[in-house]
Amino acid sequence: MSTIQGAATAGRDILERADALGRAFEALASASTDAPRRSSLARAADRLNASVVTPLSIVLGAVEQAQAGEAPGSQTELETAVHELACDATHLRVRVGGPPALLEATAALQDLSCQLIADDDERLSARRSELESLMSTAKPGVQVAEDGPYLVTNVPLISDHLGVSLDPLPQVALCRCGASQLKPWCDGSHHALGFSGSKDPDRVPDRLDSYEGQHLIVTDNRGTCAHSGFCTDRAPTAFRSDAEPFVAPAGARADEIIRAARDCPSGALGYKLHEQDPDDAADQTREPAIEVSLDGPYRITGAIGLIDDEGNTPARNAGASLEHFSLCRCGKSQNKPFCSGMHWYADFHDPQPADKPTLFEWAGGFPALLRLTRRFYETHVPTEPLLGDLFGRMSPDHPERVASWLGQVFGGTPAYSDRYGGYERMISQHLDKGITLEQRALWVALLGRSADDVGLPADAEFRAAFIAYLEWGSRIAVENSKPGVHPPPKMPVPRWWWVCDAEPWARAHATADVEAEVEIALPGPEEELSFATHVKPLFRKRDRDSMRFAFDLWSAEEVTANGPAILERLKAGSMPCDGPWPPERVAVFERWIADCNPA
Repeated sequence: MSTIQGAATAGRDILERADALGRAFEALASASTDAPRRSSLARAADRLNASVVTPLSIVLGAVEQAQAGEAPGSQTELETAVHELACDATHLRVRVGGPPALLEATAALQDLSCQLIADDDERLSARRSELESLMSTAKPGVQVAEDGPYLVTNVPLISDHLGVSLDPLPQVALCRCGASQLKPWCDGSHHALGFSGSKDPDRVPDRLDSYEGQHLIVTDNRGTCAHSGFCTDRAPTAFRSDAEPFVAPAGARADEIIRAARDCPSGALGYKLHEQDPDDAADQTREPAIEVSLDGPYRITGAIGLIDDEGNTPARNAGASLEHFSLCRCGKSQNKPFCSGMHWYADFHDPQPADKPTLFEWAGGFPALLRLTRRFYETHVPTEPLLGDLFGRMSPDHPERVASWLGQVFGGTPAYSDRYGGYERMISQHLDKGITLEQRALWVALLGRSADDVGLPADAEFRAAFIAYLEWGSRIAVENSKPGVHPPPKMPVPRWWWVCDAEPWARAHATADVEAEVEIALPGPEEELSFATHVKPLFRKRDRDSMRFAFDLWSAEEVTANGPAILERLKAGSMPCDGPWPPERVAVFERWIADCNPA
């Protein structure tokens, strides 16, 4: 039997087993009287059908029900069978390399195998290790499936916009159509949606423009730009969104322009120093990583290989970086697979978090804090002799260490404790340093200036909490740096929160657009209530904006789910934040919640 025939036979076996497992999960779900368990089993069946059976059927043909084997009956047996199928699919994927449908199916099976036992840490760790071992020889990279997801192989650094790892499996499928309910992971929605991965013929033209300055030449291709705004936010006098030409090299220092070009997530910007030979111009080198930006594209760094459905390198615009680029996540880009900024116009949004944002989240996560510390240590510290003795011998990764510490203090992951040793490690860095009050004050002031430089949130509430921690922490550092002191070594890493519970979303802002007062016609006592007609108009745009971190007040589904909590705050008068509703409005909302009829 030839290799191709053998692969097809093995693929057909995986398809038929997945189909049988999907029907078995459906049967268990139908028989279950426990609602959460029934929902979980139904989701497993849906995932098998949408992300395994459907793509493989497109390539191999539909399963004939009469040929499908008998599937195991108990939930435990099904979970084991899914893992065995995931391993078999992974073996085949590594052996034959494709087609993309096999990679999509393998990604779903690996994910489902782990999700089904997610509560068992020991078994989960063992399964992940087994799958990683099976995939160890597969070449890292991203394949763009035609009209389908991004198929990512062996890229261990996939994180959210806060820099928090998503703990990817060795084979994952990232949603490209924008419709997945499992974002960023693909759930097969593109098949039902009829998603097209084609470029728009009317997209922004591919044209590389050059702008010569005193020390360097800046290049820019508007056809590559993803409109993330990094350059215009951080160097607005050099990159001008409201003027022509867009780039003014004399508008900023050369190092600021270089930093902006290197930080450009789409790779549209480039630069070349005048004294540099064009053949020597090299892009930066970073570890391969994928960031799932908030409400925006996938940001690729580290020169991750990109191939199309046929295994070829897709065409790129002139001047585009191979080290860093942005891939469309909303499904609406005019320059697919690359992002063209259409997510802004498509109103593409990630699901809102259930809890109030921490200071870590509000700041922008680890990437924002790392920009802060790099700016501080690379730009401000070298110009201040008073700080030279303190930081002259710091390790090259000191900015990363301080950013990790701040992230953990502000409510992020315990990255500092996990990597460097926690509170005891931090205080060891201050022992016998003899930090002066002048050094402390300058440290606080320059970190505050760095926060302005890199665009950390400037609202009063965040800055109050941020500066409060810097003041508190720096004074503790001075105390611990005195000779002969013995700081307690086993203290936990401090956890900082909003000062006095002052939160930026809970306050009416003077700079907010003034909404015209709209007279709301309340329904009669016997009138049937409709969310769109009677409830949604009760909430102003400013009310919606202030609660978007938790849920959408203009969504019937989300208001229904959070109705009792909203009603409690309305009755207490703590919502809206600029004054309570009249009793008759509260009564309308209470009646609608009681009727539970979001018509």
